[in-house]
Amino acid sequence: MNFIKTLKNIFSGNEVSRDEDPDTYVEEASNSTPATVEEDKPFSEPEPPAMRRVVRAPAVLEKLFPADDPDKVLIKAQPSITGDQCLFMLNRSLFPGHSWWFPTFESAEGSPLAERLFSLDDVETVLVHEATVTVTRKDKSIFDWKPLGAEVGGALRELLNERGALVSQKITDEMPSQDDIQEGIQKAINEEVNPGVAGHGGLITLQHIKGNTITIKMGGGCQGCSSADLTLKQGIHGSFRKYVPQVGAIFDETDHAAGMNPYF
Repeated sequence: MNFIKTLKNIFSGNEVSRDEDPDTYVEEASNSTPATVEEDKPFSEPEPPAMRRVVRAPAVLEKLFPADDPDKVLIKAQPSITGDQCLFMLNRSLFPGHSWWFPTFESAEGSPLAERLFSLDDVETVLVHEATVTVTRKDKSIFDWKPLGAEVGGALRELLNERGALVSQKITDEMPSQDDIQEGIQKAINEEVNPGVAGHGGLITLQHIKGNTITIKMGGGCQGCSSADLTLKQGIHGSFRKYVPQVGAIFDETDHAAGMNPYF
């Protein structure tokens, strides 16, 4: 596709664990209940890829963590199949009802959570969504998330224990209404996104909006297309944020395994 290329679900893939941290848990890339990290399992040891699915973490992740000590900050980490991103899920709400993408260190000004993470050497971008944080690393040649994952987990736990503000109040104050966001995203789809994928028989539809978090679905030639990941990351993300700069997380709930060109 000219407009964009591969949609591998960025939240499906190999497990990440932190052997030395008993408060960090691992979610497998399946629909099974997450298990506690085993001490003798290497952090970077690859697992056979599971069928693609959308990981939609709930607003507060009580069911993913043991309830024996609610005062502990618990973190689960799951890297993307491409290795460039890692999803950190917490048993704490970070930005209730909203999400925010920090593409640069400068964009993190006034938001302690993002400022703390950008202080780590290999952090390129940060996405905060309710009770999750997605970190993109600078060095795309490294697939082992153990060293950086330990640093991210430590920074998150330290910041949450301080019980201070996490995201700049200015971001919340300047957030457009959900209706305005929906109008802008639909305009982007109609004027730019769908004309770009139409030549390949593709169709993008807006499924849900919650706050400034967007869920889309790919149809036609885009469903199961091996180019879907770049379509999402380079095309749709850019177009949506051009029309509505305050857009946060963007999810794809397409069942690509059932598409015209399914891939795993």
